[in-house]
Amino acid sequence: MDTFVADGKTVSVFSAAEPGAPVVYLNTFGEEGQAVFDALTAIGGPALTLVTISGLDWDRDMSPWDSPAVFKSAAPFAGGADDYLRLLAEEIVPAAERRLPSTPIWRGIAGYSLAGLFAVYALYRTDVFSRAASVSGSLWFPGFREYVLSHTPLRQPDCVFFSLGDRESKTRNPVLRTVQENTEALCEFYRGQGIRTAFQLNPGGHHDHSAQRTAAGIQWITNG
Repeated sequence: MDTFVADGKTVSVFSAAEPGAPVVYLNTFGEEGQAVFDALTAIGGPALTLVTISGLDWDRDMSPWDSPAVFKSAAPFAGGADDYLRLLAEEIVPAAERRLPSTPIWRGIAGYSLAGLFAVYALYRTDVFSRAASVSGSLWFPGFREYVLSHTPLRQPDCVFFSLGDRESKTRNPVLRTVQENTEALCEFYRGQGIRTAFQLNPGGHHDHSAQRTAAGIQWITNG
């Protein structure tokens, strides 16, 4: 593993030995990159380079636009995704790939929770990524479903993966309980666009088995 810092973010490169292996960029809430890499190894994941980014200002860097908090004790979302995406595409991706033995055959993006929302949003704001995995993605985010249905990705993705826990929509919170409905609607929309799309419903709530679920999503888009 090779690690460097870009604008206060810690970037870890788990490089594949095979020349030309694909690379997947994973934005993380904490420092769970190693856990996801270990989970990929445990399931015999395909050869790929995993690049993880930590030290994010989560509610700012991963949110596409300003939005009120969904919990009374939480801060509002600050809508800094475009700024962070610029850093990711223009600085982090080139710096990470200079550390690889050769140019990757393709480049994907993955994330859990708000980072899953960001992974889908990135398809509409940059053509850097050709595959995306939104794992327990925060697709309840106000206005996001409408945004996807009314915009066109800058690059038609090869494939998109979605998953949720089967208890995630079972909440009294009126915003969060739309997550499964919105996720399924976006899956059908992408399929209608001729994009290879998967949806997995896993046992449990939002915080269950996050590393294993993330690894499963990365494995799917790599095999896709």
